[in-house]
Amino acid sequence: MLLIVFCVHLIAAVLSEAPPPPPQNITKLSGEWKLTWTPAGEERNVTYTVQYSGFDSSRENSWSNVPACVQIPSTTCNVRFTKAKGEHGCVRLGVRAESRGLESSLEEACSQHVDSCSPAVRMTAQPGSLTVHLSRKHELANEHADHAKHRIFLGKEGEPLMAYTDDVSSVSIYGLQEGQRYCVKVQYMVMDSLVGLPSCPKCELIPESKKSNQAQIIVPAVIVLVLVILTPMVAYVLIFHCEKIKQLLRPYENLPIFLVDSFYVHYPLPISSPIEENWDVISRITTE
Repeated sequence: MLLIVFCVHLIAAVLSEAPPPPPQNITKLSGEWKLTWTPAGEERNVTYTVQYSGFDSSRENSWSNVPACVQIPSTTCNVRFTKAKGEHGCVRLGVRAESRGLESSLEEACSQHVDSCSPAVRMTAQPGSLTVHLSRKHELANEHADHAKHRIFLGKEGEPLMAYTDDVSSVSIYGLQEGQRYCVKVQYMVMDSLVGLPSCPKCELIPESKKSNQAQIIVPAVIVLVLVILTPMVAYVLIFHCEKIKQLLRPYENLPIFLVDSFYVHYPLPISSPIEENWDVISRITTE
């Protein structure tokens, strides 16, 4: 009993030392400077802090608190303060959860709408491939030319999105699994530094090729067609020609076994000469 109580206290102590999970679905609402998110767990007494990172590549990993959004209990905050903190108003935003003096990892926000800091993304899916349509013409490109690029993040639906490639315009991605949904988000880059908020993930189903679809349709259709044709024919023969079949088989009913066997084996049985027998001639028969 004491061992059980000790284990329960030990587990509770370990859990109490674990930081809370980071918030999820952190989104900047369209046309507003409002950031919203959802809690990742059911733990109570959790507070949140919103942070931003400016345009300067030398401070890419330096995050500062948004003054109005430090250790707040709500799941929304006005981040208009950050508009003046980045070139063209472009900043990255993220949220941390805090509980019992422990902080979660920083979870970055995405943008639901297109602006000077978040790229427009359109996708076209083909069998085995996905094309991400991106424009060369945007405010950052006008100032930084080809130094302004798009970083494309890719992954299967439900899995983390990983950095796939950097390019100034549209990109086609090949070798994708047909029948699987893939998700993409895109973020601006200037001088190899991420800028502004990425687009919120968009997902597309990779269609199957026509050949595989045709094979899946044709094979069952042929099987059904064969069954539809053969079944009535077999039934007709068995019902209306049963006697004829029996008559055709009657000559073979009384065949010796060795002939039947030789018929199926396809080679003749060895022929042996009859064995000669000796007998005595009876010359007289008497009755008693």
